Amino acid sequence: MSGGSPITYASAGVDVEAGDRAVELMKAHIEATHTPQVVGGFGGFAGLYDASELKRLPRPLLATSTDGVGTKVAIAQAMDIHDTIGYDLVGMVVDDIVVAGAKPLFMTDYIACGKVEPARIAAIVSGIAKATAEAGTALVGGETAEHPGLLGEHEYDVAGAATGVVDASAVLGPERVRAGDLVIGMASSGIHSNGYSLIRRIVHEAGWAYSREVPEFGRTLGEELLEPTKLYTQPCLDLVSHFNGDPAEAEISPDAPIRGFSHVTGGGMAANLARVLPNGLMATVDRSTWAWPSVFTVMADLGQVPQADLERTLNLGVGMIAVVAPEAADGVVERLNAAGLRSWVMGSISAYSPGEVADAGEDFVQGAKGVDGGGVLLTGTYAG
Repeated sequence: MSGGSPITYASAGVDVEAGDRAVELMKAHIEATHTPQVVGGFGGFAGLYDASELKRLPRPLLATSTDGVGTKVAIAQAMDIHDTIGYDLVGMVVDDIVVAGAKPLFMTDYIACGKVEPARIAAIVSGIAKATAEAGTALVGGETAEHPGLLGEHEYDVAGAATGVVDASAVLGPERVRAGDLVIGMASSGIHSNGYSLIRRIVHEAGWAYSREVPEFGRTLGEELLEPTKLYTQPCLDLVSHFNGDPAEAEISPDAPIRGFSHVTGGGMAANLARVLPNGLMATVDRSTWAWPSVFTVMADLGQVPQADLERTLNLGVGMIAVVAPEAADGVVERLNAAGLRSWVMGSISAYSPGEVADAGEDFVQGAKGVDGGGVLLTGTYAG
């Protein structure tokens, strides 16, 4: 036995009391997301959710998704701004569930940090709570873990998981897509939460500080890069309800006008759109239908990044895509714009043969992320 001082959990780097203070600070934010379906309140070992509403659906299917924020957290840490990262986490998780036409019901989060700083943890959770409330989703639980020696004192990472529900007759996806359908783009709020390893490398090589005022942004570089991810949950669910109907009242037709959604995350627009198209069909997307927001043009010019690499990495101004029947397209765009979500027809779906795209090169993507799906052909030149 050593004759030195006794070793305690605190001396090993874990402050249990700080963790308790963090819980008290975040409690009100979490409870504000609780709907009557949340059972048992705050602080249990497991979050409980009353799923009785699922009984109204003929064949309810549970949908689940999990994700993190990625290296965008490094910018939040450098800026010491922590109450926006939660929107990025919720957007990455919840809007993946919406792609299937599912309504997100509840979410849990996980925060790993080098040292628990109660105010910082509470700020992170406040952002998560505000975002889940905006998405109509309950935050039913979470975990904060202190990892001294593994993470630096001011370092943290966040992850989350959500569960939703959709009736079997209402599931959206490739089997609904038809030749002649139209592709509708929904504007992103910025870079969202993918491609930040590229962005951070560009900024580092240029020697720019996050405090740098950038005229094109009208604010600092760091503020622009921390712009929260846009949440598409409610506008997309509204489209499904309005155009496809309520499966509790009648089985949803395979020909219902909202065919599917594609959440534009890692891999860029074309690769993610290809995942929701069936083999044998191709989306032809006209680049001239939209202009890049300034954050993309500034970063592209600063890093001299090839266009093909940008298209494989960033959303370039399109955060969510809807594939819809042609007769519904005008109504969909009108409804989204009325909800404050800028949207436009960006392309169409058609049958194709491999020979037709043999010379397309990097402008054509077929299948992605393990999905042997349809193809996406990018044409034209970006506006602006």
